[in-house]
Amino acid sequence: MSDLHTETVTYTAGAATLRGFLAKPASAGEKHAGVLIVHEWWGLNDYMRERAHMLADLGYTALAIDMYGDGQVASDPASAGTLMNAALADRAGLEAKFQAGLECLKSQPGVDPQRLAAIGYCFGGAVVLHAARIGLPLAAVVSFHGALGSFHKPAPGSVQAKVLVCHGDADSLVPEADVDAFEHEMEQAMADYRVARYPHALHGFTNREADENGKKYGIPLAYDPDADRHSWDDMRKLFADTIA
Repeated sequence: MSDLHTETVTYTAGAATLRGFLAKPASAGEKHAGVLIVHEWWGLNDYMRERAHMLADLGYTALAIDMYGDGQVASDPASAGTLMNAALADRAGLEAKFQAGLECLKSQPGVDPQRLAAIGYCFGGAVVLHAARIGLPLAAVVSFHGALGSFHKPAPGSVQAKVLVCHGDADSLVPEADVDAFEHEMEQAMADYRVARYPHALHGFTNREADENGKKYGIPLAYDPDADRHSWDDMRKLFADTIA
């Protein structure tokens, strides 16, 4: 990895204390585009920190944000589901935590507030797509094996971000009906979007721990190195067109 600056950052959303992870190029005096990262249902763990490092290596200031509060991380599917469902049940709180993360990113020295994007994994994919649906000022949004169900129907022309959905064609947790409904929704909203499909890829295809977790907990998860590489390349191309 190149010379990077990393730190844990603490910020708030209402009464919630949030603990994010910041990674950025160490070069001083240069404006960088900013990218938010929203974690899987496990919480802000080492995998999300790794993605922040990878984005910083590409020249972006990356902030992995905390959607659960106090940096909570789940150790098993039961606790992960409890944390995720509580976050999803509090729509106002969910939006406030995302907005607080966005403001924290914008406030970082050297971040260009006109060049902002967000990426998310699984639960985080649903969160960043919701941010696009409600019209937050993001240039690009990328969902990696994220849930596609909608909490909010965007009005025509209201989606400001260019949207990329990276979807495994063998993902049984995100059925084809959900993909069809998402595409119809984006067409109705006149959004600039793309669904990239990766043959044979299951849910969690970017995460090298997916195989172990899938076997351990009986969940249809699997790491797919080809889909991981191609989806990251698809994200890079979108960012080259929008925030580079």
